[in-house]
Amino acid sequence: MTMKREKYIPAPTDTSREKLPEGLMELVEVMAKNVHEVWSQSRLSEGWTYGARRDDEKKTHPCLVPYEELPEIEKDYDRNTAIGTLKLIQALGFDIVKKR
Repeated sequence: MTMKREKYIPAPTDTSREKLPEGLMELVEVMAKNVHEVWSQSRLSEGWTYGARRDDEKKTHPCLVPYEELPEIEKDYDRNTAIGTLKLIQALGFDIVKKR
């Protein structure tokens, strides 16, 4: 089966009405860091290395640094991924509860 890419229309679950409790903001940052770590680990295992500029042929990328060293715009990308995931979990009817 061949999919025609020009007809692909993304349809993510609507999470626009979801509000994250303030207590989850700490989790957002932990998740954002982990998203970056997973991405970095994947790139490194594919042979990518740090480089001042992204170069797909040389497999270099400027974001192959610890999360704390990323520019805020890159951290925001990871935070938005975390927030979107948490909102989806809530929209699906799950509660997120920290174990004691």
